[in-house]
Amino acid sequence: MSGGHRSYDVIVIGAGSVGVPAAYFLAKSGLEVLVIDRYASVGQGANKAAIGGVRATHSDTAKIRLGLKSIEILSNWQDRHGDNIEWHTGGYTFVAYGDREEQTLKSLLAVQQSHGLNIDWLDREPLLEAVPALEPRGLLGGTLSPEDGNASPLLALHAFYAHARRHGATFRFGETVTGIAVENGRVGGVQTDRDRYSAPVVINAAGAHARHIAALAEIDVPVTPDAHEGGVTEPVARFLEPMVVDIRPRKGSANFYFYQHHTGQVVFCITPSPPIVGTDRRETSSFLPMVARRMIEVMPRLMNLKVRRTWRGLYPMTPDGAPVVGWVREVEGFVQAAGMCGQGFMLGPGLGSYLARLVQDELSAEDREVFDLLSPYRAFESAEQLR
Repeated sequence: MSGGHRSYDVIVIGAGSVGVPAAYFLAKSGLEVLVIDRYASVGQGANKAAIGGVRATHSDTAKIRLGLKSIEILSNWQDRHGDNIEWHTGGYTFVAYGDREEQTLKSLLAVQQSHGLNIDWLDREPLLEAVPALEPRGLLGGTLSPEDGNASPLLALHAFYAHARRHGATFRFGETVTGIAVENGRVGGVQTDRDRYSAPVVINAAGAHARHIAALAEIDVPVTPDAHEGGVTEPVARFLEPMVVDIRPRKGSANFYFYQHHTGQVVFCITPSPPIVGTDRRETSSFLPMVARRMIEVMPRLMNLKVRRTWRGLYPMTPDGAPVVGWVREVEGFVQAAGMCGQGFMLGPGLGSYLARLVQDELSAEDREVFDLLSPYRAFESAEQLR
């Protein structure tokens, strides 16, 4: 490839929740890294719509391990690097107001605990001691994972960005990738609307645009974005520690979740059912009445809180609710890191460290198991139950 730019070891497409941590770990390993993003700065895609929750409480082995690694990275970030990313170890609680939810949550404990997740089932009274504001009527109990937490998506991503640059990573903003160079079955670099860049490894971390990017290399990745809405209330005195998740399906929604930010504001989100497929990020009139009813049902003291703002973001979904990560077979040197299903912020830091080892061919046996589970060539048969 010609052009005024030198070659790189790795090109990352997408400066978001996955691409920026990946750039940090790759650059920290001594590789020459270029990150390209269509937006004007980091985190202008799905990241800025994230509400900040970070959990290892999943039903899928790979996501549990990635979540644990993300928690390790984020919870120690300020001590190790000095940046305040507003990490708070508040925990997560999945509540059960019905037999179905109780059975689901209890059935997952064995696999969760086997991977080192600190989680237990609490019956009604112990759970109310841990989370006194829950509605006691009909409550059967729930799981509590006290080492899960939350952080600022904005501050965390900018911290990864700053340290990636200190390790030599280059970022090109306001550039749209228009082509993937493939020669003799292997990737050679990328073409943008401004220039051409060469590298033997290209990572597709383009979030909601990942399918389009993969298609430039004549590859399909089963990632389809759908829209989810979130909101934030006025601040009140601290009364709630963990993120509360209710997985009961209801008309119009599959589940919802909320937590209290360190500012005192309550941040909340709902999963629409059926999904709202597409890239439309305009807020709807149906979201707030729907989520308000569900929140007050689970925690009545929220009734008089005023909502300050709502917004809408995109979840790059896969058929089974798990990311698509790994080398592709069709084009040597091309890596998928896509389909985070709305969990890019919580999985991105851990995944970034895994991607650095993948690119350098330094995978452990446990690493290989994670990549096998997230393989672009898996069957996509079983659905992640806590997605």
